[in-house]
Amino acid sequence: MTEIKRLFDFPYYQLENLPREDALVTKYAGTWTKTSTQEYIDKANAISRGLLRLGVDTGDKVALISMTNRTEWNICDIGILQLGAQDVPIYPTISEDDYAYVLNHSESKYCFVSCQEVLDKINKIKDQVPTLQGVYSFDSIDGCDNWTKVLELGADDSNQNEVQKRMDTVKESDLATLIYTSGTTGRPKGVMLSHSNIVSNAINSATRLPIVEGSAKALSFLPVCHIYERMLMYMYQYTGTGIYFAESLETISDNLKEVKPQVMTAVPRLLEKVYDKIIAKGTDLTGIKKKLFFWAVSLGLKWKPYGQNGGLYEFKLKIARKLIFSKWQEALGGNLQAIASGSAALQPRLARVFNAAGCPVFEGYGLTETSPVVSVNDMRNGGLRIGTVGKMLPDTEVKIAEDGEILVKGPQVMMGYYKDPEKTAEVLKDGYFHTGDIGEIDADGFLKITDRKKEMFKTSGGKYIAPQLIENVMKQSRFIEQIMVIGDGEKMPAALIQPNFEFIADWNERKEKGLPSDPAALIQEEKLIKRIQKEIDKYNERFGKWEMIKKFELTPDVWSIEDGHLTPTMKMRRKIIKEKYMDLYNKIYGH
Repeated sequence: MTEIKRLFDFPYYQLENLPREDALVTKYAGTWTKTSTQEYIDKANAISRGLLRLGVDTGDKVALISMTNRTEWNICDIGILQLGAQDVPIYPTISEDDYAYVLNHSESKYCFVSCQEVLDKINKIKDQVPTLQGVYSFDSIDGCDNWTKVLELGADDSNQNEVQKRMDTVKESDLATLIYTSGTTGRPKGVMLSHSNIVSNAINSATRLPIVEGSAKALSFLPVCHIYERMLMYMYQYTGTGIYFAESLETISDNLKEVKPQVMTAVPRLLEKVYDKIIAKGTDLTGIKKKLFFWAVSLGLKWKPYGQNGGLYEFKLKIARKLIFSKWQEALGGNLQAIASGSAALQPRLARVFNAAGCPVFEGYGLTETSPVVSVNDMRNGGLRIGTVGKMLPDTEVKIAEDGEILVKGPQVMMGYYKDPEKTAEVLKDGYFHTGDIGEIDADGFLKITDRKKEMFKTSGGKYIAPQLIENVMKQSRFIEQIMVIGDGEKMPAALIQPNFEFIADWNERKEKGLPSDPAALIQEEKLIKRIQKEIDKYNERFGKWEMIKKFELTPDVWSIEDGHLTPTMKMRRKIIKEKYMDLYNKIYGH
């Protein structure tokens, strides 16, 4: 009987207990192609044998970079880990510089890529990575070895006993993977997660998943290079859930209807998009249909769990579900029992309206450094409270420091940052991981996140933004005196900019002539706005797509210590600046 101690034990456990014909399912050329549990294991072993013949040794690093989640990724993951090697999943859309940094820092020996777009980036920086011996692609690409070459190299199973020997020596406390997260100072940090870090998190998280073991399907589309979706992959394998990979973010609504999953994960941005689409459709209705639609929505926005609104409300909700919300359920495939929302704060109104509509959304909280889940809501046993991130997982202890910081202790807390004992010592102190988030625990044990200690934030799509990094680059423009990047919990990063009025006066003299000197009038001038847009576009090129400044507004004032914009040491008072220019903030995000 397989006991799960290491990540590669999951598929074997599934084979013994809840084997599936559709363990992993990817759509190729319009057809859903199933890989059974047995085939998954057979191919993973072939990858292990092939990598062994390529000289991959215990402790070697192999990078995995894929634009979409797909069966090949999971097969390679298990194949790499079985050898006592570690994989390094890399987010595909980071800059070429960051590719080079991560591959060098991790000393990756081989690299698997999904497609042409990723390969082009790798080819540009390959010469800068002396450790890299080979690149294999999942798609068929001219001039690049296909991943099937490694499978073919492992077709001869005469070295399987060597693979088995390697597997037997892997301990649960061993490093399994390096996950690089964006740092505030620019260079990503390699989070070291052990087998037991992630195994414990998958098994403990499974206690919060309200599905019938062995009979559910999951739709997977959040990037598997992040630990959130990846941990869930192992949890799905543990619970005998078939994993169907969405083709892309654009096709999710079609894929939901095709797969009809019981479970999926989401980030708030996706739920916002779904909600906005539904509301737009409702707005197009007329007459009684429109009235009914918005009656149902307003009912949904008042939803509380466990019938707290009383009998009359529940009766009305029944009608709303029959007439209106049943269509929402259909749009999401009709079978959803759980949508796990993570990686950024979920607006309570969305949690209410989706739960009212019979599409249960449960918000959780975690970090890459905690593999990732610390706490999560669950409808059962009174475990759901809107506006909180739920109760702690089993074996997880959270305490709130004197300054309000959330400190975590548990089997999911990382080993440390790779090759960075100093940064590790900063966050792992007195047996606790210091999260940098501020929160509180209520009398019933629900955790609530109230603020961020760090200045880094996430967009509603769950992407980390390091504002200082972007600001420091943008401030190189002579047109920009001060810039504050905003967008915490919003769909995109934007900026409030104090123009460099002195330089602009000079520029006006030389180039434009005729622009007004009064700041309030000047910042309305189309010519100036266009010129600053040009500057933003230029510097945006240095960043990943999700970090680029999409919109900005100019402020008429000079930011100063006297007016409260800046601290005595000239640091921006972000909260105050945002409050001062709330009208501009609302204009940017259409609030």
